[in-house]
Amino acid sequence: MKTFFMVIQVLASLVLIASILLQSGKSAGLSGSITGGAEQLMGKKRGRGLEDTLSKITSIGAGAFIITSIVLVYLQK
Repeated sequence: MKTFFMVIQVLASLVLIASILLQSGKSAGLSGSITGGAEQLMGKKRGRGLEDTLSKITSIGAGAFIITSIVLVYLQK
C-alpha cells in the first residue's frame, strides 16, 4: 500500500514540475512591463485554451500530491 502511494506521489510531482514549467508568465517579459495594463483595456486576447488546461492540470497534480503526502504520513505511524 505504501509503495502504491509513493508511486502516485512521484507521478504527481512530475506532473506538477512539467505543468508549471510549461505555463507562460503573466507579465510576458519586457513588453508586458512597457504596455502595462493597456493590453487588457484594449482587448488584446490570446488563445487561453492551453493555459487554462495547464492550470487545471497543476491544480489536480497539487491536490494529488497533498493527499498522497498526508496518506504517507498516516501510514508511517
